[in-house]
Amino acid sequence: QVQLVESGGGLVQAGGSLRLSCTASGSKRSITAVAWHRQTSGEQRELVAIIGVGVTDYATSVKGRFTISRDNAKNMVYLQMNDLKPEDTAVYYCRFDIAGDTYWGQGTQVTVSS
Repeated sequence: QVQLVESGGGLVQAGGSLRLSCTASGSKRSITAVAWHRQTSGEQRELVAIIGVGVTDYATSVKGRFTISRDNAKNMVYLQMNDLKPEDTAVYYCRFDIAGDTYWGQGTQVTVSS
């Protein structure tokens, strides 16, 4: 059974930085994509950043401020978030696409105060 565990959320002032981490366990199958999404109350979950096969992409709102990276040996994905803004406040979820199935982390709260 695949499990994703996230860490690194918290409260930060505007202009500050946070680094989110997510580790996947329970599968030796091929990982085709890793991503971070976020969701605020009453809104749809939105894609923040993704590493796919030969592609890395970001939501327009975070380009130049956020960086997604992965460690294949450790089955981990990271999201470095710099110059955080109050509008970045959300619950952040990691996502792993493994052999045609999609798995989600439990979510970690990021709150940016003005």
